[in-house]
Amino acid sequence: MSFTMVAMIGVLALFLLIILKVPISFAMFIVGFFGMLHITSPMAAYNIISSGIWEQLSSYSLSVIPLFVFMGELLFRSGITEKLFAAAYAWTGHRQGSMATTTILSSAGFAAVCGSNTATAATVGTIALPEMKKFGYHKALSAGSVAAGGTLGVIIPPSAVLIVIALQAELAIRDLFIASILPGLILMTLFVLTIACLCWRNPAMAPAGERSSWGVRLASLKGVVEIFVLFTLVLGGLFAGWFTSTEAAAVGCVGAITLIGLRGRLSWEMLWESLSNTLRTSAMILMLVAGAVVFGRFLTVTRLPFLVGEWAAALPLPAVLVMACVLLIYVVGGALMDAMGFLIISIPIFFPVALVLGYDPIWFGIMVCIVTSMGAITPPVGVNAFIVKSLDPELSFGDIFLGVGYFMTPYLLCIALLLLVPDIVLFVL
Repeated sequence: MSFTMVAMIGVLALFLLIILKVPISFAMFIVGFFGMLHITSPMAAYNIISSGIWEQLSSYSLSVIPLFVFMGELLFRSGITEKLFAAAYAWTGHRQGSMATTTILSSAGFAAVCGSNTATAATVGTIALPEMKKFGYHKALSAGSVAAGGTLGVIIPPSAVLIVIALQAELAIRDLFIASILPGLILMTLFVLTIACLCWRNPAMAPAGERSSWGVRLASLKGVVEIFVLFTLVLGGLFAGWFTSTEAAAVGCVGAITLIGLRGRLSWEMLWESLSNTLRTSAMILMLVAGAVVFGRFLTVTRLPFLVGEWAAALPLPAVLVMACVLLIYVVGGALMDAMGFLIISIPIFFPVALVLGYDPIWFGIMVCIVTSMGAITPPVGVNAFIVKSLDPELSFGDIFLGVGYFMTPYLLCIALLLLVPDIVLFVL
């Protein structure tokens, strides 16, 4: 049996194990390990796998994951979302659809210090859904704005997904963070414009609130300035070259603890809950990385990624159409399984394809991050949709997925724009 056939059987076996509810990290390890046993000697398989896992998990750069997760967990419990929401509403509350717009803006602000789509959706939704219900907002628009706004958590830096992409593709975390800012802002703006269009077509979907005075608007900034300073210190210092990625994450943790302490919100209970969730989340990500190392080494030995790249380059199609097909695979994959897991499985296969087609690796990393983030709101998985449902059991899945459908158009527009004009991602580097 040829190595290519072994690799294809391994990929099919991986998806079969995932369908059977085997955790993705264990499924990748099992397929990679037994695949290596089949095509090499047992001793060679043990050595390749053990050295690969040790080399990856002992990497200093990997420590950035628990540090950024811990910073997000601290701010998640500090009451920051209420202040972000109040400030955004004070400035935009008098406009049609202002509560939905506020939800998007608050999600973007929280994403800038959190890095998780689920945490962003859960935190902002806890405040936004009752408020929009009180003001008589259409259920679909309310649910869709919370679910879609939450996806900004994995696009706007710092982002755990971008960190994992950087580690998988051996890219600089700093470069991915810088490159993701403008696409994230473009997507946020398209979300806001979508809400404006919906309200223009049907004003009853989102009644306008009262106009806040300038005194209220300025007072609302008091609770936001500190977060802006922390965000500027962490990412500004990273981009300016003052810190490495790991040092920037450590500065963020210290800054978050200091900020929460000055507000009088710091407690042992908060620290314990933040540390516990950080350990769980970090362990999950690190297990995914370990499984990906084993599966990736198996694919490398079989040369399947390089064969796929050569096949794609030989297709009688323009490179942009081939890349569009690759991105479509990411859309489908992100909709059928966990986005993080699908990224880790697919990057070893499709990253060489992007390089053979002549695309910049940083651009490709940002694109797959954006495309797979659609999976967080796309049925049948749509984890953010399930989070919205848990926050308000009165919402039906029909309302939630109808609302999510409103925000698919801005996603597609953003992806098409970045596909046709890659310099939007790259000009800041």
